[in-house]
Amino acid sequence: MKNVLEQIKEKAKALRKTIVLCEGEDKRVVKAAADATAEGIAKIILLGNEAEIKKANPDVDLTGVTVIDPLTSPDLPRYNARLCELRASKGMTPDQAEKLLKDGTYFGAMMLKEGEVDGLVSGACHSTANTLRPGLQIIKTAPGVSSVSSFNLMICPPQGNQYCPDGLVVFADCGLNPTYTSEGLADCAIATAKSAKEIAGIEPKVAMLSFSTKGSAKHDNVTLVAEAARIAKEKAPDIMLDGELQFDAAIVPSVAALKAPGSEVAGKANVFIFPDLQAGNIGYKIAERLGGFMAVGPICQGFAKPLNDLSRGCKSEDIVAAVAITALQTQL
Repeated sequence: MKNVLEQIKEKAKALRKTIVLCEGEDKRVVKAAADATAEGIAKIILLGNEAEIKKANPDVDLTGVTVIDPLTSPDLPRYNARLCELRASKGMTPDQAEKLLKDGTYFGAMMLKEGEVDGLVSGACHSTANTLRPGLQIIKTAPGVSSVSSFNLMICPPQGNQYCPDGLVVFADCGLNPTYTSEGLADCAIATAKSAKEIAGIEPKVAMLSFSTKGSAKHDNVTLVAEAARIAKEKAPDIMLDGELQFDAAIVPSVAALKAPGSEVAGKANVFIFPDLQAGNIGYKIAERLGGFMAVGPICQGFAKPLNDLSRGCKSEDIVAAVAITALQTQL
């Protein structure tokens, strides 16, 4: 566990990216800002009133952290005009923009849009919708991506796992989209493969999961996954990917030999794309609670620029990890 996260942090340190943390009112975020700065993981901009933050966190050393108050920033008029321009088709007025920009996540999203930071992390004390809404409205999806998705790094327990030679596997989508079209699922698979390579440091072998292997069952749900696999291979032929595969066929060599002979992925997959959010969310929690895996995430992917949502139950060290991962996402 520690080795994987430390490797991620070390790679982030070398990049020296600037990440904005949008919730200076939260003590965990303030502590994470200080820790990420002290460790050299990224340059941190913390949003909030500096005097109030320091008063509420007297024992936290914020040396090196830049604090910006969205309510008094000299950039407000420029951001207001730009937000009105970006949302002109929705009838955005200066008064509406002014109200939105009082929200740290909207202000942070404008900083990201304008290239003044490299990535954004929010959600410690606000809902997922509060983070994703400005992301979708301002940052938008990356070119050629039909929908935003998420992934989890599933880090092996200390005793290891015979099916996990890399020390971790990657699950998607376990936290964001309830349902997918075949095209959306294909985009999720492609994005997750790239994330696995750049962030987890593994060579992705992607299994598109189903309750069927290579046509062993007939159902519209199976067809959706098989079609997603076809689209993904067409859009990204360089990615090692196969489906549809049952989980045992994807990960157990002996089962793969019986159910999917000749597959370059079956029996050795390390990236698992679940067909919908129900399956993904259940799957990662089973691995976490019964298998002893550590789940890092969900981590957003598919935005035009790196933007991540935190769990409201997160600890300060989880936020530091999210900062490091967000920094690495600038390389995707």
